[in-house]
Amino acid sequence: MSVKGIRRMLVGEDMPDKNDPKYRERYEKEVAAGRKFAKTTRIDRAAAKVQGFANAHKTLFLVIVFGFVATCFGINIYRMARYYGHRTEAASAIERQEGRMKQVMDAAHCTLPPVNHPVGDEVHKKSNESKTDSDENNR
Repeated sequence: MSVKGIRRMLVGEDMPDKNDPKYRERYEKEVAAGRKFAKTTRIDRAAAKVQGFANAHKTLFLVIVFGFVATCFGINIYRMARYYGHRTEAASAIERQEGRMKQVMDAAHCTLPPVNHPVGDEVHKKSNESKTDSDENNR
């Protein structure tokens, strides 16, 4: 395709009237090319069969067509509703680094014992137990 043809496609040109003698030959060539393509790919036969079915079963054809459209619309609404509230929180650089270190450690089969930090009452129980144990040992 020439640069002029590409420019015409992008910018556009005036729509020719099929009855205008200036464009009549071009119109007939394009129609003939379209018909040849449709015949080669058998689109014309498929369209004829669909048209025949639609004429024979009007209500069923409309149910099928509008059912397909309604189903596609419903799927889109479902997906929008499902992902509307889905938000990912931004992780800090430290959290990302800890995650990567954990992946590396897991991949290397290195397991470290979990570290339990005493919280709240556990701290006081431990300190009281150690005092009572030491008192009993001192007696």
